[in-house]
Amino acid sequence: MSIQSATNLVMSSRARSAARRRQVVAWLLAALALSFALALYLGDYPVPIEGVIGSLLSPFTGVTDRGVDFIVLQVRLPRAILAILSGAAFGMAGIIFQTILRNPLASPDIIGIAHGASAAAVFCIIILGWSGLAVSFGAFAGAVLTALAIYLLAWRNGVTAYRVVLIGIGMAAMLGAVISYLFTRARLNDVQQAMAWLVGSLNAARPHDIVVLGGAMLVLLPTMMALLRGLDAMELGDDTARSLGGRVEFTRLGLMLVAVGFAAFATAAIGPVGFVAFVSGPLARNLLKGAGRGVPQAALVGSLVMLVSDLIAQHLLPNTQLPVGVVTGACGALFLVWLLIASGRSGRVN
Repeated sequence: MSIQSATNLVMSSRARSAARRRQVVAWLLAALALSFALALYLGDYPVPIEGVIGSLLSPFTGVTDRGVDFIVLQVRLPRAILAILSGAAFGMAGIIFQTILRNPLASPDIIGIAHGASAAAVFCIIILGWSGLAVSFGAFAGAVLTALAIYLLAWRNGVTAYRVVLIGIGMAAMLGAVISYLFTRARLNDVQQAMAWLVGSLNAARPHDIVVLGGAMLVLLPTMMALLRGLDAMELGDDTARSLGGRVEFTRLGLMLVAVGFAAFATAAIGPVGFVAFVSGPLARNLLKGAGRGVPQAALVGSLVMLVSDLIAQHLLPNTQLPVGVVTGACGALFLVWLLIASGRSGRVN
């Protein structure tokens, strides 16, 4: 094969990969837009499509309907926006961990980071008597401290994937025991409040949560994009990356901190909603079929999973609104079983 033929083959392959990435993004955006419209339309109080559109345009047209505007703009819209933002944050956190650790089990809700946020939140509720925004700050601090502890415990002249995963799973078990112990010290009202937070819910979506999470993502996204450039060399192996001049540990630690930031801010906003971070990366890669790393696609998948799960949670049972974490937990558990069965057939999980 001539050099020109090889060059044409590489360029053709890159063009097909780019086209596939664009197609997947377009499909996911269309599905997300449809789900967003349904989130504003469906509910106990039916609002016609023209009413939804009119309410969304009311700040510009000046035409208002107080009842419809309250339902659309103050109840349904913040909930839908927070679902999209938190789902995207969880999706990016999950695929970053799974990529740098080369293991589909390495997501924040599996390796203990979400458990750290949960333990800290339960401690704040039961022992300190905090509520509201203070609990969110406590959860954020717990996630960051847990991630730092996992990284330090896994350090042995560098960090390897299997040590992080094993230590993270052990950390999750330990923190689960801490949560159980705290429940034995709690009053009934505190237990109910803690359990409601632990399941994860969008029922109390507040504009403040949207502002904080959105602002954090605006800061973290450019940092993530800059660090992802060094990931290409790392995928060839740490030794090869170092020989090419790559800063392996700096890139790995930086990306882990960014992923922890995404997971921590999302958890602080809505609670430790399980399995969204875990499923987003594998689903995005399955859609791409090898046509890229899939970080933007994983963000869109996470948003779609969160929004659709919340719609199911709201409307699955008549006169009952389930926490979104119940739906994602049930579906995510089935996905985990399928992943373990599929990996068992191939003899490995990576």
